[in-house]
Amino acid sequence: MLKQRIITALILAPLVLCGVFLLEPPYFGWFFAFILALAGWEWANLSSLTTQVMRVTYGILIATLCIKILPVLDVTWVLTISVLWWILATLLVLSYPGSSKYWSQAWVCAVLGLVILLPMWKALVFLREARFVPVQDFNILLLILYVLLLVWAADVGAYFTGKAWGRAKLAPNVSPGKSWAGAWGGISAAMILGVIAAYYLDLTLWLTIQLLVITALTAMISIIGDLNESMFKRTRGIKDSSALLPGHGGVLDRIDSLLAAIPVYVFLLLSMGWIV
Repeated sequence: MLKQRIITALILAPLVLCGVFLLEPPYFGWFFAFILALAGWEWANLSSLTTQVMRVTYGILIATLCIKILPVLDVTWVLTISVLWWILATLLVLSYPGSSKYWSQAWVCAVLGLVILLPMWKALVFLREARFVPVQDFNILLLILYVLLLVWAADVGAYFTGKAWGRAKLAPNVSPGKSWAGAWGGISAAMILGVIAAYYLDLTLWLTIQLLVITALTAMISIIGDLNESMFKRTRGIKDSSALLPGHGGVLDRIDSLLAAIPVYVFLLLSMGWIV
């Protein structure tokens, strides 16, 4: 498992970082629309839309909505809906499998896919052109890098602490491998990253506290993003979202945490006045 994670990171991390740092708008938006279209193709299968025609159509719908519709929607409205969904998703995960009666129908899953996939694109594109208030002459792309590192740190921290001390299970009905020790280890790793970032930016004590709050909440919701996909896969009866990444599952398996973390992260940055 660790070897697979390392290989996947070595392949995907440079690709994503090149997309973030080298692509100018609108290519930046198209790049992530393509990634989400692949994720949409996989989500259609999770929604029991199993024919290739339906899956491809759903993926094209995701990309089209990203490029044509999301740019004209208010970012606060989109992100608020996303935050409300992830609060609800937390309750659904904790009450699974009983909660599946509310969302297991194919059409409900398909609609939820829009709520889950689309806000990440809106959040990234908005953040890409935002201005960072606390520090002048700040490269806004570093805020995107930070949330990526935050989620990766939480994932790695959860893996090692879960392996070492993971006895009490976090959500055994959804993902038996996840533990409370892993969750706290992941959040702690993200907080260490936050302290390093605050030191690097020479933030005041108050701004450091705000950053750590943003970091902790984002790390927490990234765990729900992972569990949320596991919940849908368990109901569908599949282990991986697809085999697009041979030996490593699908695109959804790699970005499930980011789907939750990025919209919540940008929502918090906006709410605290860190970006405009």
